[in-house]
Amino acid sequence: MAGTRSWTVGKQFGAVIALPLLFLILIGAYAYATTQRLLVATGAVAHTREVLTALGDTLSAFQDLETGQRGYILTGDEAFLEPYQKASLTVDTDVAEITRLTRDNARQQERLLDLRQLVERQKGYLVSSIDVRKREGLEPAIKLIAAGEGKRSMDALRKSIDEMIGEERALLGTRAAVVDDLVRTFAAVLVGSCLLAFVVVSGAGSFVVRALGRQIGSAAERMSAAARELEAAATQQASSTNEQVATSQQVSVTIRELTVTSRQIAESALQVSRIAEDTSSATQFGDQTVVAAREAVDGTRTRVDQVVTHMLGLNQRSQEIGGIVDIIRELAEQTNILAINATIEAAGAGEAGRRFGVVADEIRKLAERVSGAARNIQHLVEQVRGATNATVMATEDGAKAVEASTRRFVDVGASFERIRTYVGDTARSSREIEASTRHQTTAMEQVNQAMQAVSEAAREVQTSAKQTLQTASELSSVSEELLRLVRSAEDRRTALS
Repeated sequence: MAGTRSWTVGKQFGAVIALPLLFLILIGAYAYATTQRLLVATGAVAHTREVLTALGDTLSAFQDLETGQRGYILTGDEAFLEPYQKASLTVDTDVAEITRLTRDNARQQERLLDLRQLVERQKGYLVSSIDVRKREGLEPAIKLIAAGEGKRSMDALRKSIDEMIGEERALLGTRAAVVDDLVRTFAAVLVGSCLLAFVVVSGAGSFVVRALGRQIGSAAERMSAAARELEAAATQQASSTNEQVATSQQVSVTIRELTVTSRQIAESALQVSRIAEDTSSATQFGDQTVVAAREAVDGTRTRVDQVVTHMLGLNQRSQEIGGIVDIIRELAEQTNILAINATIEAAGAGEAGRRFGVVADEIRKLAERVSGAARNIQHLVEQVRGATNATVMATEDGAKAVEASTRRFVDVGASFERIRTYVGDTARSSREIEASTRHQTTAMEQVNQAMQAVSEAAREVQTSAKQTLQTASELSSVSEELLRLVRSAEDRRTALS
């Protein structure tokens, strides 16, 4: 303490400025290190999202394969194989991309071995079922599907991909938690450092102000005592007082500017806090909306699956009706042949077989009408079957879209939850900053009042210094006049002697 009293005003203000600079350097170093860690953690989160996207693309490609296979088997139209052919080109690429992205995860690599086997088995099943439809027709292909091998293989494939997705989502949660912890820790350290810097700088400023007050008082006392040293001490005292007045005025202006800035910061922090609270409420409402929409989409997906099941049953019934119509048409043709034979026999029988010929002719006409009606029914059944197949394909496309929407709703819900957490943290930090800034503003106003008092005291000392200088000048003139008189008296005494 005694050593700091001997410091000059420049050294004291230099120490006060050095303290916040030191805090800024330390905070900057910590911010840089934390930013680097945050970049690494964020990159890990992005990597996990890439793996999830690749897994979803693989599952979607197999759904396209399955859709194309079903469409071709049901209709026999090779146009339905277009999505199958496109998906078959991307499956191997997607699996290779998953292998590349999960090289750093031993458990996922082990699961990939099973996934590759399931992929090859499912691809082989789809190819074989399509070949059966091409070579043997619809019925053997439907029997192959009804055996359930494709469903079991696809269920195992979905389970394997779901396990990998679960692993990646767990990693995503862990890595996102690391990012959240880094952000919260950084915010807490930053706020704590700012508060500590404010306390230290305020304490140092108060100490310097008190030291200046003591120095000014001591200078005033020395100036009063040094009035006996005449003009040299008075001149030095006046010069020192002028510098003190200018310094105290500059400090007072600076403190007023800091006070205005602190008020503006407090108002801005309050406004940010209100905006954050409003945003949090809106985010909560959006989260509720997403949950409701997700439930509606789940219900839609269930109803779409039911529609697919009913349409497949309708298609089977249409095929059964087609078989029955074929039997009716065959019976009508045989009846027609028998009627023609009966007509021929009636004609050979002469007058006795005429009535029988009339009856046979009517039977033949009836058989022709039955055959015509059977052909119309067959045509209608074919139309129903085609419409049913098209409906099944459209419904399966809708089911895929619904499933993709469900995944997106889950991701959106998680994003809303994280945004609501971040907004809540921002609101709390803003309120704390606003309270701290208001305390700082009050302290600055008190310091400003103290500096104004010091400035008034310095002006009074300056006035006294001018008066002292004037008095010292007058005393100097009187002393010179006395010295002249003394020299004149000595000259006269020398002349007389």
